[in-house]
Amino acid sequence: MENNNFGQVKISNDVIATIAGLAALEVEGVETITTFTDKLLKNNNGVKIQIEEEDVNLDIMVMIDFGISIPDIALKIQENVKNTVETMTGLKVSQVNIHIQGISFKKEKTELEEAKKEAKQAKKEAKKEESKKN
Repeated sequence: MENNNFGQVKISNDVIATIAGLAALEVEGVETITTFTDKLLKNNNGVKIQIEEEDVNLDIMVMIDFGISIPDIALKIQENVKNTVETMTGLKVSQVNIHIQGISFKKEKTELEEAKKEAKQAKKEAKKEESKKN
């Protein structure tokens, strides 16, 4: 909460959680910040926030893409979340705790499916060419 000559500015915890969640999603390799448990509990943001005075502590639950270095991505998430929340709110972020909740294989499945489609298309084209020759 900030006081100025015109009155007070209060930032909702939901707003801070949204900022933190979007900042985490900006990091390449983060698949989602919503876990299966969050969906069951209707907690759709994957971010827990605790504010004491002007210090913010955040817990961010993420799923990351397969093949990504967990220590590297965790550090990138921490840096981006801290910088974004501090810049947008003026609050001091004391902790950004990252909880890796799962690994996503979605990207690999999509690439595999695309490769299969391309192979099928190539076979069809080869058959057309073959039938034209006969």
